[in-house]
Amino acid sequence: NSVYNYCFVFLQDLTHGQLFSSNTITTKPTCGLDQELNNILTFFSLQNIFTNHTLDVNVRWLAVLYFKNGIDRYWRRVAPHALSEEEKSTLRAGLITNFNEPVNQIATQISVLIAKVARLDCPRQWPELIPTLLESVKVQDDLRQHRALLTFYHVTKTLASKRLAADRKLFYDLASGIYSFACSLWNHHTDTFLQQIFTGDEAAATNSLERTLLSLKGKLKRLLNMYGFLHAVFERLKQFLECSRSIGTENVCRDRLEKTIILFTKVLLDFLDQHPFSFTPLIQRSLEFAVSYVFTEAGEGVAFERFIVQCMNFIKMIVKNYAYKPSKRFEDSSPETLEAHKIKTSFFTYPTLMEICRRLVSHYFLLTEEELTMWEEDPEGFTVEETGGDSWKYSLRPCTEVLFIDIFHEYNQTLTPVLLEMVHSLQGPTNVEDTNALLIKDAVYNAVGLAAYELFDSVDFDQWFKNQLLAELQVSHNRYKPIRRRVIWLIGQWISVKFKSDMRPMLYEAIRNLLQDQDLVVCIHKYDFEFRTDQFLPYLESMFTLLFQLLQEVTECDTKMHVLHVLSCVIERVNIQIRPYVGCLVQYLPLLWKQSEEHNMLRCAILTTLIHLIQGLGADSKNLYPFLLPIIQLSTDVSQPPHVYLLEDGLELWLVTLENSPCLTPELLRIFQNMSALLELSSENLRTCFKIINAYIFLSSPEFLQMYSGDLCRSFCELLKDITTEGQVQVLKVVETVLKVNPALGPQMFQPLLPSVFRGIIDGERYPVVMSTYLGVIGRVLLQNASFFSLLLSQMACECGQELDQLLGNMIEMWVDRMDNITQPERRKLSALALLSLLPSDNSVIQDKFCGIINISVEGLHDVMTEDPETRTYKDCMLMSHFEEPKVTEDEEPPTEQDKRKKMLALKDPVHTVSLQQFVYEKLKAQQELLGEQAFQALMETVDTEIVTQLQEFLQGF
Repeated sequence: NSVYNYCFVFLQDLTHGQLFSSNTITTKPTCGLDQELNNILTFFSLQNIFTNHTLDVNVRWLAVLYFKNGIDRYWRRVAPHALSEEEKSTLRAGLITNFNEPVNQIATQISVLIAKVARLDCPRQWPELIPTLLESVKVQDDLRQHRALLTFYHVTKTLASKRLAADRKLFYDLASGIYSFACSLWNHHTDTFLQQIFTGDEAAATNSLERTLLSLKGKLKRLLNMYGFLHAVFERLKQFLECSRSIGTENVCRDRLEKTIILFTKVLLDFLDQHPFSFTPLIQRSLEFAVSYVFTEAGEGVAFERFIVQCMNFIKMIVKNYAYKPSKRFEDSSPETLEAHKIKTSFFTYPTLMEICRRLVSHYFLLTEEELTMWEEDPEGFTVEETGGDSWKYSLRPCTEVLFIDIFHEYNQTLTPVLLEMVHSLQGPTNVEDTNALLIKDAVYNAVGLAAYELFDSVDFDQWFKNQLLAELQVSHNRYKPIRRRVIWLIGQWISVKFKSDMRPMLYEAIRNLLQDQDLVVCIHKYDFEFRTDQFLPYLESMFTLLFQLLQEVTECDTKMHVLHVLSCVIERVNIQIRPYVGCLVQYLPLLWKQSEEHNMLRCAILTTLIHLIQGLGADSKNLYPFLLPIIQLSTDVSQPPHVYLLEDGLELWLVTLENSPCLTPELLRIFQNMSALLELSSENLRTCFKIINAYIFLSSPEFLQMYSGDLCRSFCELLKDITTEGQVQVLKVVETVLKVNPALGPQMFQPLLPSVFRGIIDGERYPVVMSTYLGVIGRVLLQNASFFSLLLSQMACECGQELDQLLGNMIEMWVDRMDNITQPERRKLSALALLSLLPSDNSVIQDKFCGIINISVEGLHDVMTEDPETRTYKDCMLMSHFEEPKVTEDEEPPTEQDKRKKMLALKDPVHTVSLQQFVYEKLKAQQELLGEQAFQALMETVDTEIVTQLQEFLQGF
């Protein structure tokens, strides 16, 4: 009693006295009662509460939800504090004692609850469940019968979802046992409904139809392997369609009747999808059924939109079904495939295909009166719906277009002449007073656009554009608006298929004129047009101005996104030549950003536009920082909810801003505070994060590293504990960049990382790309900061318990052995320079490895030395003596500020400033002077004679 009272009071408090309504219903309570469910008394108390019909409905609602959610935590035998078998047995018995719950929502939750238990216990621990349900659906009491059917639906749905072989076998046995009863039950309720609807008993018919739905969903839809049932479905489908013809749209059964018809078609479509070869005997019947209702008079007054969509899906699935398509060599195809293909071929004769094509174009493609009115009253809203609004996605038009594309692709040789004949019949301008003719032309042009790829060899689109389409774009009559809109859409479909580049200036001229038509403009902005910059430049100012005006005038979020997309494409293509025209856009974007606070996808489009804008403005983008930097800050702050949508584009914008920044500002430096949290995410954006870090290092290494090197080093140490090989390489590349930019302080800043790198070399890292990066990092330290390398070597010798010289020898030996892992010429030269920097030396270990060092040096010389054919002398091709502004062609992007910084850095890099040829000579000369001629010659004799010959050839002239 105390537990019951506690549960009741607790649940009553949760409801706060709210009235029961769909708005107050939640499916996953998260309150603290979950912690009490380990007490069996709580389960019994909850069951007593939700089965007590006298209690407040909200309290009962919460009780059944808590019971249901507790099953996942405490019902399994292996769960902590699991219920015993005796306790579960008592609870199961209470769940199926009666099916008389009066509240529909609670009844549904009880059914789901029973199904969850059945998934774990039926049939082994709960063999009486199915017999009890079968008995309950036979009773005359309407409420109990309905609740039993509802429960049976959820139970069979849940059991059918199990995928283990043993569970599938159990379900098969169960299905076999109840199949006959399920069929008779379904037939009984169906016959009862048909009788009641014809006698005019609408209330009784509604109840019977509800039971028909449940019996079909709960029993037969899950038993798709029962082949004989499908024939009955076809017969019942026809009966229900005829029934829908006889009852009016105001009949209370109409909605449920249509739902039942759709469910019938789903059963057939599911079977076709899951068992295509078993469906082969039904292909002919299905096609005849679908085509008769969709493309003949048989469907008039019967077929409603969702049913037509399902029928079209039938045809599409059979036409496209891979299982029904034979191999190019028929003898390689299975007999089942050949049989299905034969049936398809015999059905899709020329007259049938011609009629389907003509009906699709001349009937289903026509703009309706409702669509024309919507376009007149709200052209922008019409376009948004047509290009992917939620209601459009599930409407008839896209389904007809997809069916047309699939059939035309499959039977293009048959249908191409049919469509071309329709096109030829529409040559010349159409009478603006003939609305039907205008709609037909719109539909035919739509078909030609959808079939553009299939018509590639059959249509001379360039001539058609010049001789007819261009003229139709110039017809200014208001009633010709649908044709102008369709023509520009048609060109958008064909431009990437077959459209000569020298025709594009004419198209630009036509587009410019259309951009001034405010009703048409929202229908054309989404079509990207490819262009050569030189052809487009004469139109750039006017096009950009008109597009910007459009961006200001439209109100729909989707429309603004499309316009921004086109603006971004233009900016991206013309690059720096956009600079004179972007002032107005730069002033407007802050206002648009503020207005789009509740529209994150529009903000993504703004970010994309800003990315291209920054690239076009280059160093001048610094003037945008007051607006730009707060946007980057918000977009990349993982503590802000919008980052879920904005992060990827925000990071790209951050990177582009750094690459084009002429200098590091305090505000730009401050944004880097967001980076630690981003690195902790370890998401797919890590690569961009590393690029951003590198960009900061190139931009202003001393300021940046002084402020953030400690945080970066800690983040990198954490990352390297659990990261992919590619991620590991990216981290080390950043360290390598730091060492390159700041060789004096870089090793100290990232000292905690270097021991693991050194250890990786000694241990012979097995991944070549990682080993290459290890050698690059240590090579930088050895070449450019020898004193720090000595300290690192001493530290590693202590940690490894080895002599310092022994460890150095092992490192050189592994370096020589794994030199082939290094593929980049810069790193190969760096390795040669680094190892040569150990000379001159009288250290016995280094002299023991002298042969390997010379081998690496000669390999490096082969990599970087080029021979002058006239003088027959060699020159290091990697040497750079001064900075030159690169000459950029029209098709190339100009260098960014970061590109210039990299060039300047290269002028200080030993890889690009030290001649390897001269370095080798100087080091060997110094070694000779240190050891003396005789000892040096003995050292050289340890090197292979062929290597010595190659070395002498490279050093001629010294």
